[in-house]
Amino acid sequence: MSDQDNSQVPTVGLRGQDGEVPIPQLGFGVWQVPDEEVAAAVTEALRAGYRLIDTAAAYNNEAGVGQAIADSGLGEDDVFLTTKVWNSDHGYDDTLRSFTASRERLARPVDLYLVHWPVPQRGRYVDTFRAILQLRDEGRIKVAGVCNFEIEHLQHVKDELGEFPAINQIELHPHLQQEELRAFHAAHGIVTQAWSPLASGGDVLTDPVIVGIAERLGRTPAQVILRWHLQLGNVVIPKSVTPARIAENFAVFDFELTDDDLAAIKKLNKDHRTGPDPKKFSAG
Repeated sequence: MSDQDNSQVPTVGLRGQDGEVPIPQLGFGVWQVPDEEVAAAVTEALRAGYRLIDTAAAYNNEAGVGQAIADSGLGEDDVFLTTKVWNSDHGYDDTLRSFTASRERLARPVDLYLVHWPVPQRGRYVDTFRAILQLRDEGRIKVAGVCNFEIEHLQHVKDELGEFPAINQIELHPHLQQEELRAFHAAHGIVTQAWSPLASGGDVLTDPVIVGIAERLGRTPAQVILRWHLQLGNVVIPKSVTPARIAENFAVFDFELTDDDLAAIKKLNKDHRTGPDPKKFSAG
């Protein structure tokens, strides 16, 4: 199926019920890709070598994602699949129902199930994560995680349920580097995963520092940023529907940034979000 050697993609260990579960460090996200377009995009990503596909109930494209994986000829153990429970389905019973519906749409096993947003105003994210732990303990998923949780949300889960999520998927890019949250993750065995890793194609791609590094290395700004994520140890899930861009984003394993490059990019942080504030966001 793949025209590329996906064995070059490093993996990161996630805390599962019976030990570490490897997740590819570079994956493919499908946010805002319509269901009628997502199968073609995922097919192209799998052909390029991606083996981590990240979707969500709220994306309304799980059926297309599942169909593309099924049509690829790759086995269930060859593709790491993530989906998420939406805000309107928070709570123990609703989360279990939402998972069953996602599983049916995908028509294949789910490796990682995430709470999409904490929605702290509703106060149900602990029960939501409790249901995800139950799914893990029953063997229906391999790993239990969250998205967009702040330190206070992660600590509350630990205080109530006795363990931290294995992974926290957060908005993360050179203009929003989340150093305090990443340090908390590192201290507590939580893997950091970056969504919007290229800041949704905003001015981070034209930042003179990024452009200068890219020109020196003969790479694109996007490749430099994705390489930065990898060298920080993040799991990263860029999104594109353009075949050339999908392939370009995968071609980041044959060069390295220097310590000076990393130091220069570190100075670019502006605490600038392209998406919602997790402490306030409550849509759905």
